Amino acid sequence: MLANWITLSRFPLLLVSVVILYLGSPPVRLAGVAVLFLGLMLDTVDGVVARATGRSSLFGSVLDIAADRTYELVLWVCFANLGLVSAAIPPIVVARTTLTDALRSIGTSAGTAPFAQHRTTLGRFLVGSAWMRVAYSVSKVAAFCGLALAHAFSGFGPETTLGDMAGRMTAALWFMAWLAVAICVVRGFPVIAGSLRRYWGAPHPVEPVRTGS
Repeated sequence: MLANWITLSRFPLLLVSVVILYLGSPPVRLAGVAVLFLGLMLDTVDGVVARATGRSSLFGSVLDIAADRTYELVLWVCFANLGLVSAAIPPIVVARTTLTDALRSIGTSAGTAPFAQHRTTLGRFLVGSAWMRVAYSVSKVAAFCGLALAHAFSGFGPETTLGDMAGRMTAALWFMAWLAVAICVVRGFPVIAGSLRRYWGAPHPVEPVRTGS
């Protein structure tokens, strides 16, 4: 399926982006912002292609979320390691991601796509609505690409125009980073609350023990 290949292509693009962040010269880092932007925007492209071709699937939905999680976790850790965001951000995102994905796996094992597991109106709005998904996507793209751009600018030195811009961007980028994290956490609440309500204390089916005749 074309949509799944598009999703898979995001992983090598992420690897290239990380290598550029750490090893690239300032001009290469500037070019790396475009690579990072492409990898992030393909998250939208794969969904559009899947719907346009009528080839949406449970596997594709899970693969898409896995790619998103990989981008989020890897980039937050990298930017924290580079001193561009608070060191508190990666643990928050890791904890939220671990909880939501583990709980979603219960529904997924029963054949229910992740975004179809919410029964309340508020839950469907926070997790699956176009408004919230676009808001989260825009905040992530702005934060990640802005941080990568500031990192590229800082390599030119504080005495240069670009280096000075990096310093001026700091406050806005910290706000955008925390905004993206806040939306991430808020969108995780319905997953956690809904799963606890549905599965807490629910009996787990036990496979019958087979004995030889």
